[in-house]
Amino acid sequence: MSSFLQSFLDPKKSWLAAMHMKTITKRLRKYGLRYDDLYDPYYDLDIKEALNRLPREIVDARNQRLKRAIDLSMKHEYLPENLQQMQTPFRSYLQDMLALVKKENAEREALGALPLYQRTIP
Repeated sequence: MSSFLQSFLDPKKSWLAAMHMKTITKRLRKYGLRYDDLYDPYYDLDIKEALNRLPREIVDARNQRLKRAIDLSMKHEYLPENLQQMQTPFRSYLQDMLALVKKENAEREALGALPLYQRTIP
């Protein structure tokens, strides 16, 4: 990626990226979600593998946040203001494990080994 594009997407350097990040933060706080909660394990099998490798309490907390967000959405409500201020939407819990899984898959592909899992259509 070119340095211009990287600087354009960096919230510390671009006011447009900072404004977008602020908007995303506000929306995620309304429902009590984190950015990593938005990744779908059925869409990308690497995410599914990364979630399987995480500790059970982290995955349970993710599921609780998703259930709460769905419940609030169905009721057309938001979290109370005091709880919204406590939320940390960009505290990552999945990115490190996801990077490790992608690195392992790239290494496996470079060595010519078969992938651990194949996508199948249900």
